Amino acid sequence: MKQWTPSGWRNFPIQQQPTYPDQNTLNLVEQNLAQMPPLVFAGEVRQLRQHFEDVTAGKAFLLQGGDCAESFAEFNATNIRDTFKVMLQMAVVLTFAAACPVVKVGRLAGQFAKPRSAGTEVIDGVELPSYRGDIINCIDFTAEARTPDPHRLVRAYNQSAATLNLLRAFAQGGLADLHQVHRWNLGFLANSSQGERYQHLADRIDEALAFMAACGISSHNTSAIRETDFYTSHEALLLNYEEALTRQDSLTGDWYDCSAHMLWIGDRTRQVEGAHVEFLRGVHNPIGIKAGPTTNTDDLITLLDTLNPANEPGRINVIVRMGAGLVEKNLPRLIQAVQKEGKQVLWSCDPMHGNTIKAGTGYKTRAFDDILAEVKHFFAAHQAEGTYAGGVHFEMTGQNVTECIGGAQAITEEGLCDRYHTHCDPRLNADQALELAFLISETLKECRQYYLNGSKTNG
Repeated sequence: MKQWTPSGWRNFPIQQQPTYPDQNTLNLVEQNLAQMPPLVFAGEVRQLRQHFEDVTAGKAFLLQGGDCAESFAEFNATNIRDTFKVMLQMAVVLTFAAACPVVKVGRLAGQFAKPRSAGTEVIDGVELPSYRGDIINCIDFTAEARTPDPHRLVRAYNQSAATLNLLRAFAQGGLADLHQVHRWNLGFLANSSQGERYQHLADRIDEALAFMAACGISSHNTSAIRETDFYTSHEALLLNYEEALTRQDSLTGDWYDCSAHMLWIGDRTRQVEGAHVEFLRGVHNPIGIKAGPTTNTDDLITLLDTLNPANEPGRINVIVRMGAGLVEKNLPRLIQAVQKEGKQVLWSCDPMHGNTIKAGTGYKTRAFDDILAEVKHFFAAHQAEGTYAGGVHFEMTGQNVTECIGGAQAITEEGLCDRYHTHCDPRLNADQALELAFLISETLKECRQYYLNGSKTNG
């Protein structure tokens, strides 16, 4: 492999980047960011890679979720807390059903930039640059708002730092204590059918904790009961931001992108000879690769060779995003190619991005039944191939939004306008996210039993 440097990507063709009108200001902002403290630390990243290695081996399960795109306007402690709570609830449901650890990774503290299908958009005959996320420009449709502003990079960094500070406090400061499972129920969720179902599960957990306490195992002497590990992730789209936050670990000499614990490369930027692949091959974070229906098996193997030449488990997460009707046709060929080459891969399912539709009311939305169907087809494909379906990846929020249709709440196309708050793609609300966790928990349990029994038989 050719020599790698944090800035080497600048010599490669690049997609999905904004055009800043003032390069001098951009250079000064990048230099300023390069002097800022890292947002995450190499030791934390290595810990996540170990967790990913466990998932790859079928010993754990990955739950990744959070905002489609974080915004400056909706940044507050309540929104962060509520998303964190829903992630904890979903993890408890999955852990209880499958009896395995759940690795929790949020799309938080850095998920600001979004790829666009076109560089500009036209409204009422006016053409302006597309909205690319708050780290780049503003969603308001004016020339000033849509002009990329380098100072937004610093604002995104500061918001990410504050978000991480709060997440660490929640994870280590008592909110994640299993004795608090009843308190994780959000106000509007507590009165729903999913909230009631969750309360029954929480009662059973209380009984188990009481038994363990009687045996001398409690949150006072066992940190795993009162604390949790929570990691952050985002798409590594804006490479000047990623480069500025890349640091060399003093212990190992390895390079880490310290903007997040995990980074992923999108369907639009995974060109083997492109800048995004060049940048990500040199950092030691766990790397996700989005794989859609157009993903070529040869290209996927080449990407795995480039991003993980030593074939280390825990390094690569292939995030499958096919669409509910395309999983059965396209996923088996990818699994078979990876298995044939003996590649160490964590497979997870993103059932959101392949199922986006436009409602008759004009809103972009996703149908709950399609999301559930893609997850089930994902599990079924892995069961048929004898491989491990290792995780799920959802765009979701702890807020009571109405952005995805269906589910137990029976949100209709007409009801989307009630609380449609997303700046980009539609998200599951807390009720729908928890409902989905319950619905896939039994499938996860069955698939894990099948995989583990098959592994024992074959091994």
